[in-house]
Amino acid sequence: MNESGRVEAFSDGVFAIAITLLVLEIKVPPHADGNLWSALGRMWPSYAAYAVTFLVIGIMWVNHHTVFGFIAHVDRALLFLNLLLLMGVAALPWPAALMAEYLRSGHASHAAAAVYSGFMVAHALTFQAVWWHLTKTGHLFDSRVDVAAARATRWRFAVGTVVYPITVGLAFVSAPLTLAVHGLLAVYYAFNQVPVPTRAAA
Repeated sequence: MNESGRVEAFSDGVFAIAITLLVLEIKVPPHADGNLWSALGRMWPSYAAYAVTFLVIGIMWVNHHTVFGFIAHVDRALLFLNLLLLMGVAALPWPAALMAEYLRSGHASHAAAAVYSGFMVAHALTFQAVWWHLTKTGHLFDSRVDVAAARATRWRFAVGTVVYPITVGLAFVSAPLTLAVHGLLAVYYAFNQVPVPTRAAA
């Protein structure tokens, strides 16, 4: 296994643990006196937070896998940037649980949504930092990558660093709407993968 493969294998483990921990926040309702369907229905914030955050982590893993598939070597800076990214990934079950608990709690829901959005801002900035470091000189990419073309795609990551801070403001308008927007953003990135231009395609 090469340098990049070792880093990706370690990262995959963190992604897998984080995405699995999400379901633990969906608690089995206590004895509902014969009205279990109603009790399950009242838990919709937990289902919504789980589904959106599962999408977020899943799409992030796909993009991470795509990028590292084109990396031949790693340096110390990339290792630390990747660790910073994984620190946020590992913590995502917490803001997801916060959203699930407070999504219907009036003013508290705004704080929960703002914290959730803040985590997404941090992820956008960290992934952008990883991409900027990779495209700065291109020396870590393998020979398939057109470095100049890859550098020109930096704007795509800048879009995320603009949109996600907007969701922080939206959190103080509507927490459910904020969660829905994060779900839509995850779907958007599912169909717009990280662009890694290759020399063959240039």
